[in-house]
Amino acid sequence: MDFDTLKTSASGFDKLTKALEENLNPEDSKNKNKYQDERLWKPELDKTGNGYAVLRFLPASEKEDMPWVRIWSHAFQGPGGWYIENSLTTLGNKDPVSEENTRLWNTGAESDKQVARNRKRKLSYYSNILIVSDPAHPENEGKIFLFRFGKKIFDKITEAMQPAFEDESPINPFDFWKGANFKLKIRKVDGFWNYDKSEFEGTSAIADNDDNIKAIWKKQYLLKPFLEASNFKSYEELKEKLHRVITGSKITDTVEHVDLPSTSAGTVKSSDSAPIASASESDDTLDYFSKLAEE
Repeated sequence: MDFDTLKTSASGFDKLTKALEENLNPEDSKNKNKYQDERLWKPELDKTGNGYAVLRFLPASEKEDMPWVRIWSHAFQGPGGWYIENSLTTLGNKDPVSEENTRLWNTGAESDKQVARNRKRKLSYYSNILIVSDPAHPENEGKIFLFRFGKKIFDKITEAMQPAFEDESPINPFDFWKGANFKLKIRKVDGFWNYDKSEFEGTSAIADNDDNIKAIWKKQYLLKPFLEASNFKSYEELKEKLHRVITGSKITDTVEHVDLPSTSAGTVKSSDSAPIASASESDDTLDYFSKLAEE
């Protein structure tokens, strides 16, 4: 959409709300080095173990319809090393880890269910943001970055768009004129990053005039490249890698004729059990695991 439509569109919030509802149902870049992508902003903790920044989520870019994309991925360890890959379920396609998890769960054995839990998908989102305040790196203030975040922060967005109480008015956090700054507050809880104290401020325009707002809009990054096929390995490649991680050996036959080994072939360590991997959605988890997985 063009800039004038962006400002006057009454359907924008409805479209986001619909997408939000679809996103809440778990069933429903060309840059291959995205874990070192300089466009990505990451918060940092201070010496006390806390982190603080103020950011503004930005609306859809000029050539796109949605202000976020979501990526499913897996990160776990086995005898053959780390399995750290984007899941083909992101694109609505079958994925060997998800298929194997379903098989394990359906056996009914608690040991198999636990292995499936350890290999479960992780959901990450990407959005454009404007840095309002970054005490750890003041040089970032006023700049536009991509931000990768997990379910905990997306829940904050959901609460803002669909408040639970009648005395709260819904807002569109991605709106230039009637959105709100987001105060990102990070604490260490049981060794993991926790975002529970993060909150949106009152609604405000992102800049003092439309020319400045349009200048911000023109600098945003496209999100659709994250969903391009180049960011996903083929089903065959993923199945071969899964077999290698589980067994420690390569497939010598075609993957179509290979059954994955039973769980007794090797215990798989989930990323959830590693010190940096957090049920509280640590934003740098995949950065950490990508380094371990370098071959």
